[in-house]
Amino acid sequence: MRNKILALTVIIMLAFLPACQKQGGEDHGQLIYPVSKKIDLVDDYFGTKVEAPYRWMEDDTSEEVKSWVEEQNVVTFSYLEKIPFREKIRQRLTEVYDYPKQSSPRRAGEYYFFNKNDGLQNQSVIYIQKGLDGEPEVFIDPNELSPDGTVRVGLTGFSKDNKYVTVSKSESGSDWRELRVMEIATKKELSDHLKWMKFGGASWYGDGFFYSGYDKPEEGREFTEANKFQKVFYHKLGDPQDKDTLIYEDTEHPLRYKNVSLTEDKKFLFLNISEGTHGNELYYKELAKKDMDFQPLFQGFELDSYVIDNVGDKLLVNTNTDAPNYKIILMDPKNPGKENWQTIIPEQPEVLYSAGTAGEQLFCTYLKDASTHIYQYDLSGNLVREIQLPALGTARGFGGKREDKVLFYTFTAFTSPPTIYKYDIASGQSDVFHKTEVPINPEDYVAKQVFYASKDGTRVPMFIVHKKGLKQDGKNPTYLYAYGGFNISMLPSFDPTLTVLLENGGIYAMPNIRGGGEYGEEWHRAGMLLNKQNVFNDFIAAAEYLIKEKYTSKERLAIAGGSNGGLLVGACMTQRPDLYKVAFPGVGVMDMLRYHKFTVGWGWVVEYGTSDEEEHFRNLHSYSPLHNIKSGVSYPATLVTTADHDDRVVPAHSFKFAATLQEKHVEKNPVLIRIETRSGHGSSSTTKRLDVTADKFAFMFYNMGLEIQ
Repeated sequence: MRNKILALTVIIMLAFLPACQKQGGEDHGQLIYPVSKKIDLVDDYFGTKVEAPYRWMEDDTSEEVKSWVEEQNVVTFSYLEKIPFREKIRQRLTEVYDYPKQSSPRRAGEYYFFNKNDGLQNQSVIYIQKGLDGEPEVFIDPNELSPDGTVRVGLTGFSKDNKYVTVSKSESGSDWRELRVMEIATKKELSDHLKWMKFGGASWYGDGFFYSGYDKPEEGREFTEANKFQKVFYHKLGDPQDKDTLIYEDTEHPLRYKNVSLTEDKKFLFLNISEGTHGNELYYKELAKKDMDFQPLFQGFELDSYVIDNVGDKLLVNTNTDAPNYKIILMDPKNPGKENWQTIIPEQPEVLYSAGTAGEQLFCTYLKDASTHIYQYDLSGNLVREIQLPALGTARGFGGKREDKVLFYTFTAFTSPPTIYKYDIASGQSDVFHKTEVPINPEDYVAKQVFYASKDGTRVPMFIVHKKGLKQDGKNPTYLYAYGGFNISMLPSFDPTLTVLLENGGIYAMPNIRGGGEYGEEWHRAGMLLNKQNVFNDFIAAAEYLIKEKYTSKERLAIAGGSNGGLLVGACMTQRPDLYKVAFPGVGVMDMLRYHKFTVGWGWVVEYGTSDEEEHFRNLHSYSPLHNIKSGVSYPATLVTTADHDDRVVPAHSFKFAATLQEKHVEKNPVLIRIETRSGHGSSSTTKRLDVTADKFAFMFYNMGLEIQ
């Protein structure tokens, strides 16, 4: 295999070198792309014929696809290696990323756990200490579990007596997880070993725990096969997995998520069922009643409701039923009808982003123009205080046990590295517990929020970050990044890798476009299903605003996004190819007609709709990035990124998109695909994250005709 790659490298570089003698922004010549075989295949959707010449790329285990990947990577990395300042960017990224990073402590009995990365470790190390003043010791070091540091480890649940903890492990960025059990005091790993789990942890009860899992997938199809028939089990410590007790299954509905959770006192067990990424049904049972079946609390999949905890025999619930911005109610599970609910905290003008309890108090996080505001209430809904944060930004971590006297939260913003605060629940006093020291001066930069009008007049907020003293002369290289979907809110946070952009006169812009959750469920629904075009309009309007206000120009604007954000970039670059110089569609959902046929893609049907229904097919086909690439159009300089172990948005999306773009695109801008190995939907290690970030910034500046200082 290695000899084959070296041979391809020599052949392609010989053809490639004459085309790259001039500096970026002038003339790259004509790149010679690998041949992408086309097959004669046409699908018929409600009378519309849709060609599918690259369907063969969906079999990413075939030798033909592997060869295509190798050939594409040779061209891509040959191109990137010729950028004179690529290594300089990589070195600078290493410098600014090399500082200790630490999480808030998490209490389990007399022990505290936290994650810490010394700087450039591929994975953060999990530490344990006895009490807040104890000496930290390594509990698990994931970096020792693989030569390249691509094994991730997390703690997913503690036994009630805090004697045991379940540990999840995933490899190479895959969503598949294994569960093991460790004895906390001795750090001893027990014999328990559970496999084939996704998107769930362990809920401890008695001498074991509940968990959700799938049947073992077909060999060779682990990363592409649709995940069906998730089941709920109970595992008793010491038993092999095949002896686990089946708690719940649904043989009539294979495409549903099923997960369970418990109240802190272990009195109530909840079964959460969903058909996708939002909307859920909720059932419960009292575990003391051995013969009790799950009883309904909320039915139907249009709305979302989650139990925060119980107050005696009643349940404290966060719901958007009749409240798009969410409200908190107290309900009797024996009489769950709405007419019996007691409103604890009514719906507010701002969206309730999250709610949790600690120390017999209720903590509510609200979003106001995409910044967090935290309020403490008693369990009856009486306001105790607003917790004063140091600035506009993002605070997380307001939850804990009933007996807790303190909790820990983390605050961050674009120009504020994470600071951990210790919060006294009774007095409301916040004290700095840990301050992150970074090798740059955040005060050199400024972050501001602006508002602009989208195509239909909707007012959309956008954060803009740049170096102080920047001139709005239309010449600044700008990196426009967004997501726009799945009710996910894009909030301010500190990212040291942006330093390379900002210190070279660049701008980072992040609009809070529709489809996200920044303004509640109405904002989300305004950007999903048949309203999805609003998301693209919002993003295009953000680009136009930045150009109009002379932050940048078309020749200095790059657009970027990952996953649903990769779809966003793909749709916007095919709808307005003239508006941007550079495009970075990352791990994107590019084939909107077939996305639901792979792994957990079926779970996105509630967000996108499906090509199996004519109305939604028409809508999906109108913006699907793969199907809207036109022959003879000059598209932006494009670097598609994906990874071989991405089993959430399978890499075939990016393969087919890149092949089609290379086939139909004209003129000088390069169209490349960078395919990472032993990585998944996100970079599986620090090394891989810095590598891909360096390549993107190098590609961006080079194609804008700029140099790195």
